[in-house]
Amino acid sequence: MPPSVKEQADDEAIRVFAENLRQLLLAPPLGQKRVMGIDPGFRTGCKVVCLDAQGNLVHNENIYPHPPVDKKTEAASKLRKMIEAYKIEAIAIGNGTASRETENFVTHQQFDRPVQVFVVSEQGASIYSASKTARDEFPDYDVTVRGAVSIAPRLMDPLAELVKIDPKSIGVGQYQHDVGQAKLKKSLDQTVENCGMSETTKGSVIKKRILAIFLRHYSANG
Repeated sequence: MPPSVKEQADDEAIRVFAENLRQLLLAPPLGQKRVMGIDPGFRTGCKVVCLDAQGNLVHNENIYPHPPVDKKTEAASKLRKMIEAYKIEAIAIGNGTASRETENFVTHQQFDRPVQVFVVSEQGASIYSASKTARDEFPDYDVTVRGAVSIAPRLMDPLAELVKIDPKSIGVGQYQHDVGQAKLKKSLDQTVENCGMSETTKGSVIKKRILAIFLRHYSANG
């Protein structure tokens, strides 16, 4: 019996979802660079985090370059100071609310060192920020900081960062709630594995990251 129109549509939606996920996971990594991540916003400001070349969080604060607060001069000064203090080499800006305005603001600044600016997908960052993995990685920070921290590593190593999030939460497909969930999950899990991340590998990546954070905390505090 040939598949119904609905089944054919479901298969195509799942195929597109899987292909989009594959392209996102296999995006070229920037590598070990010192990266600033910006989670843009209007009223609540832009959450800014600075990561070292190993992906460790070394600084975080908010800036308010957009209305209604509109402290552009102060925000520009803070950016310059952070970029110089932490020797930032690249800036990753989330593609959510106020993304275009934030990118425009950042690219019009004059910094004392060459800095590349990228816009990255922030889909699933809020899911990650409230997850156990995020709490284990960054126990001393709230969800807003953890969400911003998720943006910068997506530029440094997309695959290693995005495997922490349920593929369905990354938001790269349409009609995901209308198709068969078991079939969708199987396809997305297979896509992740085809990109080089089995469940075992994924768990190993996350465990190594958390262990590195614990060791850094222990060496700093005894």
